[in-house]
Amino acid sequence: MSTPLYARYPFLQAARQAVGELGVDIETLIAEGAPAVDRGRERVERALLAGRVDAEDSDEWRDEDELLSYPIARILVSLLDSGAAIDKYAAAEAKTAVQRLQEDFEAGDDGLKSTTSARLDRETVLEELGLSNTIRPETSQPHREPEWFRVGVGSYLRLAAGDRGDDWRLVNREVIDGDVRVERGELFALLRTAIRRRIAAGLPFEGLTEGEGIVEPLESDLGELRRLLSERTVVGKIDFVNRELFPPCIENLLQKAEDGIELEEFESFTLMAFLTGIGMAADEIVDFCAASSLDPEGIRYQTEYLKDDRGTQYPPPSCETLSAYGICHNEDDHWKTAGHPLAYYQARVEASDDELVDWRERQSQTPE
Repeated sequence: MSTPLYARYPFLQAARQAVGELGVDIETLIAEGAPAVDRGRERVERALLAGRVDAEDSDEWRDEDELLSYPIARILVSLLDSGAAIDKYAAAEAKTAVQRLQEDFEAGDDGLKSTTSARLDRETVLEELGLSNTIRPETSQPHREPEWFRVGVGSYLRLAAGDRGDDWRLVNREVIDGDVRVERGELFALLRTAIRRRIAAGLPFEGLTEGEGIVEPLESDLGELRRLLSERTVVGKIDFVNRELFPPCIENLLQKAEDGIELEEFESFTLMAFLTGIGMAADEIVDFCAASSLDPEGIRYQTEYLKDDRGTQYPPPSCETLSAYGICHNEDDHWKTAGHPLAYYQARVEASDDELVDWRERQSQTPE
């Protein structure tokens, strides 16, 4: 058994056997509040906020805790009873896994493939995902990952489905003898889809009843996670951008980023969720936050992530939750107006005069 490998890639089928070989019972771990439970909650929390599941402090957890946290995280996300949460959790697990695969493959490029049992090679990944017969390298070089791959048309269509853009449409691809030619980076995108589907399979678990058995000891963890998911507020469609009307907490986050201070994950999530919630597209947010510590690539990824697979907008947290995180301080007693950033902003927009101009309109009038 290679616990370090399965800790990095817990979706592998052999990882289930590795959990059994540890000789521990998941229900007992949960009842005792073992470290793996805390790490499992962190997996789900980071999936919802940051779109990834790796630990904030990797030195805090043993390999065994990391491995055992995966089935616990799947229990937690099942109990949230939210399709959006499952979508985001599976996508976050897949994103983290693919980032690790890229690191492992690059290590193979340097001829270091056999130096640690915690690395996964391409052949093993493809076999694990049932793709070894439909994806193959265009050329083979010792200790080097090829730049081009051939993917069977059937597998390509299955994995490239979705809103990926015109470049992914089959009519725009090079097809040779029933295979689609893809670059190395595109292969990772296809693997990410395959891993996401593997992780989402079987979720949510059935037969879990709140207040009973394995669920009862998780109520505290579930309460924190539900608070992140229960922030939906009833507002009309907002498509107007004027910074003068922003809630104080959002303005504070913007100023912090413009002072060159890197935002914490929850802060970045809050800011991006608000800006997308008022109708801003990814490129507009990049321009809007150009003079800040926010990374353009990170902005584009997070704004894409803020919509679930059903196209539903993922909203910013409520004022109460922001207060618990030390972000909202009820400046000017603004909770009397509304207890949610989007509702507050909408109220201010509706109460404003006609002289206020949309930021995007000013941008379009600015000479290049």
